[in-house]
Amino acid sequence: MSTESKPQLQSEVIQSDFESFDTPQRPIKSPLLKITDSIRLGLTVLALLSSIAILATSAETLSTYNETKGGGEDWMVPLWPRDFDIRPTIALVTCSAVILVSSGISLAIPFIPTLPTLLITTLSLLAPTTCLIASLVGTALFYGVNTSRTTSSLQSWSCQWRAVEMGMQPHWGSLCVQSKSALYLMVMMIPLEMGVLFVVGTGMVVVRKERAGVRVVREGKGSQALS
Repeated sequence: MSTESKPQLQSEVIQSDFESFDTPQRPIKSPLLKITDSIRLGLTVLALLSSIAILATSAETLSTYNETKGGGEDWMVPLWPRDFDIRPTIALVTCSAVILVSSGISLAIPFIPTLPTLLITTLSLLAPTTCLIASLVGTALFYGVNTSRTTSSLQSWSCQWRAVEMGMQPHWGSLCVQSKSALYLMVMMIPLEMGVLFVVGTGMVVVRKERAGVRVVREGKGSQALS
């Protein structure tokens, strides 16, 4: 009777070990992974707020230009030069809107637990990559036009006349400050998004190492149970 109960007892132990091995457990984030997630969240929030500021200032300057590009009623000549390129300002508006949407998606990802892991990974990389590309495009187009000696941009023209006091729109000093602020924030967005990408990549490496460690532990438990 003892010889029959011993194999039965061993089979029950093996079965219980495999049941605990196969039972899915809710993943617990390690301290290092929590740190990387917190840094990513902080940088993404900063990018989101910066994109809102860029969008607000550049949209305001673009609106002022559209309202005054035909010249005022009290002016005999146009307020803006003939060789004028508004594309840098339009690029700031467009690229900041792209960054705003992408940052919002990146912030929403952790709060949607039903998303597949592959989709979460893809969106986590795609969102900051899109923001980085948008910031590079906005900055490059702005400086590409602003360095021209024959074509004026909204910033170069408004800053050229910022000392002139205007009793009506456009207020050159305000336009100069707004356009510069939008540009500097867009330039700042480049290293910021590179930092987000670095943190996301670091988090993925940490997750991969943790999963590899868990797999080794489980394989060790399985081999011990079989022996």
